[in-house]
Amino acid sequence: MPSPLRLGLPKGSLQDATFQLFRQAGFELTVSSRSYLVGCEDPELEVLLIRPQEMAVYVQRGKLDAGLTGWDWVVESGADVQEVAALTYSKVSMRPVRWVLAVPEASPIGAVADLEGKRIATEIVRVTRQYLERHGVRAEVEFSWGATEIKAHEFVDAIVEATETGRSLRANHLRAIDTVLESTTRLVANRAVWAEDPWKREKIDNVALLLRAAMSAHGQVGLKMNAPVARQAEIIALLPALTSPTVSPLADPAWVAVETIIAETDVRRLIPALRRVGARGIIEYPLNKVID
Repeated sequence: MPSPLRLGLPKGSLQDATFQLFRQAGFELTVSSRSYLVGCEDPELEVLLIRPQEMAVYVQRGKLDAGLTGWDWVVESGADVQEVAALTYSKVSMRPVRWVLAVPEASPIGAVADLEGKRIATEIVRVTRQYLERHGVRAEVEFSWGATEIKAHEFVDAIVEATETGRSLRANHLRAIDTVLESTTRLVANRAVWAEDPWKREKIDNVALLLRAAMSAHGQVGLKMNAPVARQAEIIALLPALTSPTVSPLADPAWVAVETIIAETDVRRLIPALRRVGARGIIEYPLNKVID
């Protein structure tokens, strides 16, 4: 067997969501609280936990063949890596993360132009400077080691901070005045590995396919039922599907089996409606992967 693919996964706030996604994709991962080495039942993978801020740099240097990290950290690092797949998930949901320019609620600053000559604190210094350059604004940008929200009230005029729901900004009496960058998690690869190692490229592609399939299953369930042929058209008309429901004959020619995939939020509305038009033996089941 060729040498295993060295894959970096993000340590920190995204770790639990990443492990859950990999489990759904079919990879069982284990790690102790003090270790950066991840156990994986797939012998073709060697998995390490790396801070997402550093991931793209280590992939570029060839210390990792591939890794998952936020697009924000790829841009911030300036690393030259091959993007393989965008994986829209985060620590709380499937939504992207936004880096926003924010100021205290009582601040007179209302637009980026008002920051001329001001001071901004952020973890993404490079990205923020590029943003200011695009707007023709000169301001001092300083690196923040954390607790950035409180600095907007005490030490600087504005901050650039990541938010998913906006709750943290509101809790700290801040208001966003612009979006600096929108970021999703990306699977990135070393360019030389991607171009010159067919086995590793195929393995990276396979991992990406399974991760995308797991994400496609998010919020969806399978639904199957028996339907009387006499009311088949009514039942199918109620069912949304990726293409169209699967209909199969049963031993009793008066009945057919119907199977489809629907949004989980539609279940509570559809099951009573299906029951009223004659569907029987209705079964709802979870999905791990959906591959189109």
